[in-house]
Amino acid sequence: MSNPITNAKKRIYRWIKYRLKRPAPPPLLRGFQGPAVVVGSAPVSHRPDGLDDTYCTITINGSQSATARWGIAVPDITMMMFNQIEGTAYNPREVRRVLRGQRTRALYLLLWRKNERERLERGLAAFDYGYDDLYIVDRYERMALLDRVAGMLTLEIDAPSKCSNGINAVLFALHHGAPAVILTGIDPGSAGHAYNDTGMERLHVHMDSVVLQRLLAAGRPIYTADPEVADATGIPLWTGEHARRYAAARQSGS
Repeated sequence: MSNPITNAKKRIYRWIKYRLKRPAPPPLLRGFQGPAVVVGSAPVSHRPDGLDDTYCTITINGSQSATARWGIAVPDITMMMFNQIEGTAYNPREVRRVLRGQRTRALYLLLWRKNERERLERGLAAFDYGYDDLYIVDRYERMALLDRVAGMLTLEIDAPSKCSNGINAVLFALHHGAPAVILTGIDPGSAGHAYNDTGMERLHVHMDSVVLQRLLAAGRPIYTADPEVADATGIPLWTGEHARRYAAARQSGS
């Protein structure tokens, strides 16, 4: 059970540190040529219409298992939570299992201590996960993403006040100028993960929904490739028509 006094102290400390630090969001290590496809680990996901090598694939934790089925051996970006590296619970062990021997181009490791990079590199090597570039994202950089893109400041005191990694990837793509962000395998109302059958409850459901609706109301170019999610949330469905418009704009240079 959370301690109100402890939580109050955390709020004060994080608020002051955030204001003094004035952090920037995580940097873009590899640029966007076209739409960003953010692939989560919900049990149902779909390959977006028009997907080709001009789209940037961003996988979350173990969702690389989905993009592998699409013929994408190496995603452009992977965002991974710190507990996936050494965690002993069932879910992080499953993530390491599906990622063993795989690689990504740019790996963003969330909430790992920046002064423990060597330990992180050893942990990744332990399940033979490779990368071209590695960046550690601290809490304040993650807070800055939500602040800069959605105009919301959360001090991340508990799970309901945090965004999921998938939504953080959406914020990251928007911040760095992706012309469109297409979600798949990201469903605030679902339970479970594509790479196991435990049906674990998803955290951050309310916060994810609030952030997505705020972004949509602001006219941000967010879509979903999952028809059932479009029906349930109102997120526009990415269709072949969208893909054709993007391809035409790319060919015309606009």
